[in-house]
Amino acid sequence: MRITLRQLRYLDALAAEGHFGRAADRAAVSQPALSAQIRELEEALGCQLVERAATGARLTPAGHQVVERGRRILAEVEDLETLARAAADPATGSLRLGIIPSIGPYLLPKLLPVLAEAFPALKVGVRETVTAGLVGELQEGSLDLVIASLPLGDPYLVEAPVFSDAFLLATPAAGPLSLGAFDRAADIPTEALLLLEDGHCLRDQTLASCGALDARRLTRAGVTSLATILQLVAAGQGITLLPELFLAATPLDGGRVRLRRFSEPEPHRTIGLAWRRSSPLAPLCERIAGLTAHLKPAADGLGA
Repeated sequence: MRITLRQLRYLDALAAEGHFGRAADRAAVSQPALSAQIRELEEALGCQLVERAATGARLTPAGHQVVERGRRILAEVEDLETLARAAADPATGSLRLGIIPSIGPYLLPKLLPVLAEAFPALKVGVRETVTAGLVGELQEGSLDLVIASLPLGDPYLVEAPVFSDAFLLATPAAGPLSLGAFDRAADIPTEALLLLEDGHCLRDQTLASCGALDARRLTRAGVTSLATILQLVAAGQGITLLPELFLAATPLDGGRVRLRRFSEPEPHRTIGLAWRRSSPLAPLCERIAGLTAHLKPAADGLGA
């Protein structure tokens, strides 16, 4: 019995969802059909891939290995199909672009018009989610190109840094939190720091910039957007680090927020693009990286 691409896709959906019903919805197939295909895959490979329980499904160690390799196989198949479509001109057809939420709303309004002018026959579809999700979808071939904070650390991906995005200190313009002299990010008191919720790479980068912090003393806000963080700062609820890319695209709240640059070396993140090494769209991705590099946010008026 031979394994099929369908079986690999169904197992990948189950790995992503951890539940047969949700995996079936994701794969647009009935649950019995998905379950049957995965059992056939287990029989073909001669090992158990999934632990089945009333509450859901969990991959076995062998299942994790099969999913990892299966994603690379599926990505290669996607690349083969893309190669056929792009044989005449890689700048025609479609490009599936993934981008993280702390970059998308502030870079895309500049980038998409540039791409439309440079590649008028190219249709760009955009997917916005956190870094881990984008990397997984890029690996499996669901995306062609990702814009995120680098490094991603995957040997199967090409990473192209395009610009450095500095972090600025944002404090209330008045009140006790406006008085602190924080020349370095590490000087910020833990209890005053406002962060995005877990799962956002910007949270991890901010914590890294601030040095050793006692996570138990962090303010728990469950915030998922930089715009909300900015409003909390304006209301005097805390202070934070905000990327220059966001600030260049966002009007400040009526003078209620004060911005300040840190002393050198400034904390920052590296914005870049990533694509699969095997992708037939690699030349197009390289051209897009070059265009993106010119969109670095202007520093005018952003802090002293």
